Amino acid sequence: MSSPFRHAISLLKFVVAATTIMILPHSAMAALSKADLPSELRIGFQKSSVNLTLLKQRQSLEQLLGSAKPGGVKITWFEFTAGPQMLEALSVGSIDFATTGEPPPIFAQAAGSSLVYVGAEPAKPSVSAILVKQDSPIKTLSDLKGKKIAFQKGSSAHYHVLRAVQQGGLQWSDITPIYLAPADARAAFERGSVDAWAIWDPYWAAIEQTAKPRVLVTGNGLVNNLSHYLSSRSFAEKYPKVIQLLFEELTKSDTFVHSNRPEAIAAIAASTGLDKATIATYLDRRPRSPVVYLTQNIIDEQQRVADNFYQQKLIPKSVNIRDAVWLPPGAK
Repeated sequence: MSSPFRHAISLLKFVVAATTIMILPHSAMAALSKADLPSELRIGFQKSSVNLTLLKQRQSLEQLLGSAKPGGVKITWFEFTAGPQMLEALSVGSIDFATTGEPPPIFAQAAGSSLVYVGAEPAKPSVSAILVKQDSPIKTLSDLKGKKIAFQKGSSAHYHVLRAVQQGGLQWSDITPIYLAPADARAAFERGSVDAWAIWDPYWAAIEQTAKPRVLVTGNGLVNNLSHYLSSRSFAEKYPKVIQLLFEELTKSDTFVHSNRPEAIAAIAASTGLDKATIATYLDRRPRSPVVYLTQNIIDEQQRVADNFYQQKLIPKSVNIRDAVWLPPGAK
């Protein structure tokens, strides 16, 4: 089966699952009682979190949960530079709900974190790339041998680099990883301190507007770039209807991206501080992204990513993804 066809089937499954969430009787909001709600909901997001960014800008949670009213839920938003930093905050109880790419929760689980997967968005292989300078002698993946590659440790870019190294017929020891957060990695790339930079949107889209790097390879054919939603087990088990409500509203955000593109671009630009051209480029590469609970196929894919990291000795122990999966009552 061809890769584009697999992606089409995968997206169809996500859309069907997301539709199922949306047509649950009366929706999660109608079924909520005071006992179903926390006093505060602390949400972590990053610039790549399109659905969460729009949810924040639209203020729909605040309107639904009455954060401005006495007795309402206080909604607090925290922006992070990347997934690993966000999951550190989740692990110590500083936030309740977060979204990252595939590797951060694997690294967190391997480090003993008790976080749980509560949902996911479909594959987005086109929203990440390994970049080189226009005049770089690096032309193929095998040319990465002996080169310095900048990326955020434990992020989706980490796995992108691993898969690129493997696809190029190299060993992990053949490259020199330079672990840097996105802003520092961009600075190192632009001044020539590293030979390549593995990064995701919108950081990739942002540098395209100015430095015009050459794309060595995107995620297509190498990584899936699923987005995962995470929480603490105690929060998910105590407030399952809040998780469902979040998924309903996040999926509405995704619909808004595709039905109101100019308004979505303006809202995301206002939230992130990035220019509209950058946001438009990112959204053009981003597929439909409804939010669903984890399926066996999603769990199996995440397990493959985890196993690859462990086999390369990039995490300290093997992890069982199923051990960290939460599903709502009646769905197990």
